[in-house]
Amino acid sequence: MIYTLTLNPSIDYILGIDKFVDGETLRSTYEEKYPGGKGIMVSKLLKNLGESSINIGFLGGFTGDYIKKELDKLDIFHNFTEVSDDSRINVKLKYGQETEINAKGPNISEAEIVSFLDFIDELNEDDFVIISGSIPKSLGDDFYRIIINILDINNVRFALDTSGKKLYELSSYKPFLVKPNKDELADVFDTSIDNEEDIIRYARKLSDRGAENVIVSLGANGSIFIDENFAYKANPIKGKLINSVGSGDSMVGAYIYGYMSGLSKIDSYKLAVAAGSATAFSQDIADKKLIYEILDKVEVKEWK
Repeated sequence: MIYTLTLNPSIDYILGIDKFVDGETLRSTYEEKYPGGKGIMVSKLLKNLGESSINIGFLGGFTGDYIKKELDKLDIFHNFTEVSDDSRINVKLKYGQETEINAKGPNISEAEIVSFLDFIDELNEDDFVIISGSIPKSLGDDFYRIIINILDINNVRFALDTSGKKLYELSSYKPFLVKPNKDELADVFDTSIDNEEDIIRYARKLSDRGAENVIVSLGANGSIFIDENFAYKANPIKGKLINSVGSGDSMVGAYIYGYMSGLSKIDSYKLAVAAGSATAFSQDIADKKLIYEILDKVEVKEWK
């Protein structure tokens, strides 16, 4: 079974406004609410491709109840650890640009942490865990390492979509996939990245560290894929950007889906590119029809 881990889920509350003016009372032109969190986005993408997954992490309060009800409406499975504090609400303002205000998340007790880790310890080598998103402050910065240690002992494969120095450190546990964007890759190595040669050089460091597959998303400039032997560049797909939220999560979900469905690494990468682009061109996570329409336009070239 595929498990998507979201330690800090949210209600994503989207407000459209004509113009942002600091210090003024603003009135929305439209409002939308979605269950948010990177792992949830991955599960929505997998569901659209026809693959089941189970959402895990921490949920609590009236906001947690809303998230579970919305996932039930989408027929997406979940087995969250209940917490006494409320899950967070993230506000996203759209006015020709996108501005996000992300809450810190709930306080999680020691007993709630133990209950969650006991569940993680029940997973086995037939399972796959996709780890992504932020960590609630109450858990501490090292919580991913605690989870991955348990997965490693139980021979559970995992993908890791996080940022900062911990991405490099945790790559030693041999994640099946990591997916930084260009800025996150630069942050990992505390450097500047000026060209594609730099991207490949630093992505190769993650591969050498232990990551089996690395996808570096470059926004409007496409993306780059690296494993221990090859590097490939995907050209950007032309289209109207509607919503950048979930594009990277769609790439992660589609790559895992493709590879677990028997596709080659390169064909899985092409599917990931199509899914990421399709979501960027959609109001929410892209549907299967649009993903496969875009897949026919995806071009990748080996970097030599």
